[in-house]
Amino acid sequence: MKEGGNKVDRWLASGMRNINGWNIGSFFGDRAFFHGDWLMRAGAAKSGLYGNDAAEATYPFARTDAAGAPLDGSKHNYTITFPAGQLPPVNAFWSVTMYDGKSQFLIRNPIDRYLVNSHMLPVMKENADGSLTLYIQKDSPGQANEANWLPAPNNTMYLVMRLYWPKDTPPSILPAGTGTWKPPAVVASN
Repeated sequence: MKEGGNKVDRWLASGMRNINGWNIGSFFGDRAFFHGDWLMRAGAAKSGLYGNDAAEATYPFARTDAAGAPLDGSKHNYTITFPAGQLPPVNAFWSVTMYDGKSQFLIRNPIDRYLVNSHMLPVMKENADGSLTLYIQKDSPGQANEANWLPAPNNTMYLVMRLYWPKDTPPSILPAGTGTWKPPAVVASN
């Protein structure tokens, strides 16, 4: 079983494309999508059982920052900055959700916020140049930036960006990992 699990992990690592620290791939679909590739099917089940195909949703995830260091709220504060006019190109909505790096569960926090998403844009604060910065850290980034804050644990974590019904014309993340839109890097500070 361990050898089989390791084989699935190696396949998952090779099936992803790393863009600015985000791992992007396309592992979900119907029977025809898998073409009898049971290793691919096992990888899909391990990475996110019941995921949608890329045309319905694409799921970039990050376990490391832009420099390749593991995401760890006990060591760093992080930001993700979407340049002006370059929010995730979707027809439906997008979100960034954070999970505990060990348990893989959502992270309890003082403001009961487990994700930031496009539905929150009306209350989020844009930067002077029109860009949007998300603050991912254990302590508040200050009252002026709390609408853009995703409270991090005092430990390891990972992020999943969910892009529902991604646009299929440029800018687009499609085909998954090779499209014209690239998710911005997770940048560590302090």
